[in-house]
Amino acid sequence: MTECNPLHAAHYPDQARCTTVPIVENGPLARDTHRVRIQCPEIARTLVPGQFVMMRLAGFNDPLIGRALAVYDTFPDAVSQPAGIDVVYMVKGKFTHRLAECRPGQLLDVWGPLGNGFEAKAVDHLILVAGGIGQTPFVTVAQEALGHRQYGTPPRSNARCGRVTLCYGARSADMLAGVGDFEQLGVDVQLATEDGSRGHRGLVTDVLAGVLRGSHGSRRILCCGPERMMQAVAGVAAQHETPCEVSLESPMACGIGICFSCVVKLDDGQGGWDYRRTCVEGPVFDAAKIRW
Repeated sequence: MTECNPLHAAHYPDQARCTTVPIVENGPLARDTHRVRIQCPEIARTLVPGQFVMMRLAGFNDPLIGRALAVYDTFPDAVSQPAGIDVVYMVKGKFTHRLAECRPGQLLDVWGPLGNGFEAKAVDHLILVAGGIGQTPFVTVAQEALGHRQYGTPPRSNARCGRVTLCYGARSADMLAGVGDFEQLGVDVQLATEDGSRGHRGLVTDVLAGVLRGSHGSRRILCCGPERMMQAVAGVAAQHETPCEVSLESPMACGIGICFSCVVKLDDGQGGWDYRRTCVEGPVFDAAKIRW
């Protein structure tokens, strides 16, 4: 992974757009998980896999601060140009409870795309590891890796991967969201649930270890989910000598690098460490460099 230079303009939201947009659709995808579709072509045209947006309810000051949400995918207009984005979110706080009650036509304040996203790299086997709501950035990754879609302006060149596997864990089967979306793309989906109601009974790291044992050729792991899970995935990746990048879910206040509320400790390459902002230098980092 390319080393982040915090002074490089590419890591700042110079190209982000702040706009007020209407909701097109909003409804449940799984237990406690919803998908909202919003009309925002200026954001949809420029985003790349792994980037996020900040979102708040237009015209309301409670909650006042926007929330960071990963982009699930884009959707096209009548002439196949990006018209807007889908965002998948878990209903668990004041903002997401109110968002779940919003209907088509209601307005949201949105700014983005933000963050560095995942680099496009060709490998024989791309392994995506998700826990909880951590599958949300991976539809775009899979679309690109399998050659179905291109993202960004100008469009990124497709770094085709020979095989894409999603290892996805949740507490129970009814909390697994969007599994069918991955299966339709041709992704090899391997599931784990804590109660055994679907897939492997146990942790997603158990599934990952089995996938790695049966994997051949060049490979790469991308991971998103609860921090303890990502730390465990980083450990499994290190044991199998496999590059691993994680997309952190640190709470953010501004999303544009001003408030320093989302910092993470990263090795500085000289035996020490320094803070990096998840919203600007991340959210994607080399897992081996994070001071967990």
